[in-house]
Amino acid sequence: MFPWRAALRRISCRSYYNDALFSSPQKGSKVVAAMSGGVDSSVVAGLLSKQDYDLSAVFMRNWDTRDESGTDKGCEWEKDWEDVQKVCQIMDIPCIMIDLSREYWTRVFEPSLHAWERGHTPNPDIWCNKEVKFGALMSHLSSPNTWIATGHYARKGWSSLNAEMIPRPQLLRPADRLKDQTFYLSAMPESSLRRTLFPIADLQKHQVRELAHQWQLPVANREESMGICFVGEKRKFTDFLSQYIPPKAGHIINGETGEVVGDHDGLWRFTIGQGARLRGHAQKLFVSAKDFDHNVIYVVPGSDHPDLYKKQITVRDWQWIWADSPPPSINESHGFQCRMQYAHRMMDVPCTVRRGDASGAIVIELEEAQRAVAPGQVAVVWDGDWCLGCGVIERTE
Repeated sequence: MFPWRAALRRISCRSYYNDALFSSPQKGSKVVAAMSGGVDSSVVAGLLSKQDYDLSAVFMRNWDTRDESGTDKGCEWEKDWEDVQKVCQIMDIPCIMIDLSREYWTRVFEPSLHAWERGHTPNPDIWCNKEVKFGALMSHLSSPNTWIATGHYARKGWSSLNAEMIPRPQLLRPADRLKDQTFYLSAMPESSLRRTLFPIADLQKHQVRELAHQWQLPVANREESMGICFVGEKRKFTDFLSQYIPPKAGHIINGETGEVVGDHDGLWRFTIGQGARLRGHAQKLFVSAKDFDHNVIYVVPGSDHPDLYKKQITVRDWQWIWADSPPPSINESHGFQCRMQYAHRMMDVPCTVRRGDASGAIVIELEEAQRAVAPGQVAVVWDGDWCLGCGVIERTE
């Protein structure tokens, strides 16, 4: 079914190539555990501490609360950093904090802010991994031969086009499919993936917690961290964005009748597919489209209206993890058959990927129309369990 994949020869890197550059870390290798204060990265540090590595830990400070309030009082990162230090003390691992809030602001937050202002639906967590954790952080590491280990639920494999070629790293789905985070790692460059370790790749979440309890880690019962890091869990998303994006009044129009049925004060306050919260209508209305040029939001009656479903997606800024080796069939009329997701909490769906026009855009044809596909979201594709890359959805048909 996948001609190009059939040509790949999976190789055990340990037996094929013993150089530390292409295999797992060797005895004495410098390994840095990227720790967040959560249970997953804490268990990663514990697992690595039992290996004979030159091990240390790093905590990234990505968001500066002073940008909002002028003070750090009550900031979540302080509690996270405190927990990291406690865990590292138990494991006898040296740890440092690196302030990457400036890089996060310029590379992740500002671009996302511009996208929201246009009514798009960006995914900052994907760009945080690409630009900060596997970008700026790796640039801060003292040695190019340093390995970085994270608490992501993802797996790494190695493959080569033939036995004479040096194996290349593959981003693969983990053992715990319910916690699978390859979606969020889909934009990381191959050079970073090569130097990355995913120590909990073969563990289920309950096993990770069991280890944390066994080692009596202070974060063993810590709840899952949900939501975008700079918004936090206690604030409403729209209230947060209203601090940065000025209101811009416009009409809400019924996509069937053309009738003005309400008003809005910002495209970013509504998400495609969500209820429009308009009263006085016989049937509940849902957001089906946004028109940035005319500052208009379109709604349709019913949660299963045909206008809420899309079958063709045009994607810009596409990046394959193997940047120089995209599937050859994307240039053919029949395209490349694979599976895709445009949201983390969705089942991957079958699709065909092909090169679009001369601009290099990628067109994804879905086998079945999907609901609430929005410009700005990230489309990620897999060949089986192998995550190949991603791009930003520009428009839908």
